[in-house]
Amino acid sequence: MPRKTGLNRETIVEAAVELVNREGVGALTLHRLAAHVGVRPPSLYNHIHGMPGLLRELALFNARQLAEQMGRAVIGQSGAPALEKLANVYRAYIKANPGLYWISLSAPQPEDDIELIEAQQDIIQIALLVIESLGHQGEQALHIVRGLRSLVHGFTTLENLGGFGLELDCEVSFQYIVSTFIRGISH
Repeated sequence: MPRKTGLNRETIVEAAVELVNREGVGALTLHRLAAHVGVRPPSLYNHIHGMPGLLRELALFNARQLAEQMGRAVIGQSGAPALEKLANVYRAYIKANPGLYWISLSAPQPEDDIELIEAQQDIIQIALLVIESLGHQGEQALHIVRGLRSLVHGFTTLENLGGFGLELDCEVSFQYIVSTFIRGISH
């Protein structure tokens, strides 16, 4: 059991990320999390607002981490190479953080949570900059962002669940699909 020294919101969120990525979304309860950080469950309430507060913190952590990794990957790049890089970073992130990623999809999304909305918008803005470098603007660019997200999310979800039973290299399949997507939007 980890030591409780230095317990704060950040250490609780990091412990929750570790727990859900290692044991799955179903493993995340305040009781399990408290045991994981070496405290009694009521002690968590000094730092988070129950399970809804924890889910919100995880969604915020996820958005910030994903935006940082995407931004770092495409900085100084544009066009098809940047879009390919973006898709690969997104896929790698989902594979490395399966529990966190799933939790963030189902976390409460209050309309007045400006901090969370801005963090999520950062992801969209990074994707839009890349898409715009291919000559797409406005609604068209947003449709392409949705398509890219759907492609990466769907493929990686199936991959993580063992949904590709054929003896065919998933890496090759993913790169083929991404390059086909890029060619499709490059006309």
